[in-house]
Amino acid sequence: MAQLEIDKKTTAFVVIDLQKGIASMGMQLAPHSIETVVQNAARIADAFRRDSMPVFLVHVVASEADRLSPIADEQSWGGGAAMKKDWADIVPELGPKKSDIIVTKKQWGAFYGTDLELQLRRRGIETIVLCGVSTNHGVESTARFAYEYGFQQIFVEDAMASMSAEMHNAAINIALKRIGRIRKAQEILDCLQHQSH
Repeated sequence: MAQLEIDKKTTAFVVIDLQKGIASMGMQLAPHSIETVVQNAARIADAFRRDSMPVFLVHVVASEADRLSPIADEQSWGGGAAMKKDWADIVPELGPKKSDIIVTKKQWGAFYGTDLELQLRRRGIETIVLCGVSTNHGVESTARFAYEYGFQQIFVEDAMASMSAEMHNAAINIALKRIGRIRKAQEILDCLQHQSH
């Protein structure tokens, strides 16, 4: 495994769906708890902000009218329940801070139908550090688009989780490790700190 290097001028942090409604659903995530995922994402976000590197906070805001309704063998989300007013708000641990860029999406991935690519390109971003929930839905869908758009990617393994360890590990081992590098939060923090000296 190559030693991690992060170019601070061309790297952004992208966080998927760490919002109040999803974080408070009470679902048991694996192999990392929602608390661990949020804590690790917040630590990295703070490090990026300290180095004046862009932080993109992506949240999903979908009404009944624009929610996708595929004919499928299994429904991925139970629709119909009324959502609290703050359902789409970013978790307080992550801010948002004044310098952050908020991206609103209507489906799993953060690129389709949003200006995420435009905002990354305008800032000269070539690499994204990606995390969030769930690994095999929002993160993987975003990562596949990013790969096809030509971005380099670093995935924060312990700042993402899914409904089961099996789902999380399948996303990591089948798709993500073929289109980017899998690292732990501390490795990314150490790399950023080491490169500031």
